[in-house]
Amino acid sequence: MSVVLLSVFPIALFAAALSDLKSMTIPNWMVGFLAVCFLPFALTAGLSPTAVGMHVLTGGAVLTVTFCCFAAGWMGGGDAKLIAAAAVWLGPTPALLSFAIWTSLLGGVLTLAFLLARACLSPTTGLASVDRLLHADTGIPYGVAIGGAGLIMTPSLLAALPV
Repeated sequence: MSVVLLSVFPIALFAAALSDLKSMTIPNWMVGFLAVCFLPFALTAGLSPTAVGMHVLTGGAVLTVTFCCFAAGWMGGGDAKLIAAAAVWLGPTPALLSFAIWTSLLGGVLTLAFLLARACLSPTTGLASVDRLLHADTGIPYGVAIGGAGLIMTPSLLAALPV
């Protein structure tokens, strides 16, 4: 059962990435769904109450840091919340550091790709969501990098499950 519930992690991150790519928004309900689904996953995976608490505290700590980044204008609010929700699943483990590194690396590649596309293409495709992304004053849909990093980290969550 915990493997089935684990599928929520990559599916929710993928959906959030698609939403961010399409509309530059990550709906609160998606982030909330991801965070709340950790609890049934943790119960079926056999995590102790202490471990569950540590995972939740980790998410809260990450939310504090990412909220400060949002307040400084360094990242979007949806991105901040999505990273924190993923951190609840990863907990205070080396996987969280790997997730942060992958998010940074993928975010850098994503940013370079958008800068290149914006330099080479004009926003005249006729598709509103694509044209919006090609405007120089539009941000980067960083949820794509967060989602990609989450997909990369999914096997480590699966490996951590008791056999």
